[in-house]
Amino acid sequence: MRALRVSQALIRSFSSTTRHHFQNRVPEKQKLFQADNDLPVHLKGGGTDNILYRLTMTLTLGGSVYSLYCLGWASFPHKK
Repeated sequence: MRALRVSQALIRSFSSTTRHHFQNRVPEKQKLFQADNDLPVHLKGGGTDNILYRLTMTLTLGGSVYSLYCLGWASFPHKK
């Protein structure tokens, strides 16, 4: 019986505490992304977006070059 009361108390505390702590920031983000500042949409978030974009491009190009290298290496016979 006590375990049931404890579990109900935990459910009540978890379900009611996080409901009112979030602030609606959609209008702020809409202003940011709809601003006419000649930036592509994937870079309008600021410095973090720029770093993530450059990291993604580096990994993509590096992976492409490595896959071409592996294809070239596998296409020629090897000495035994």
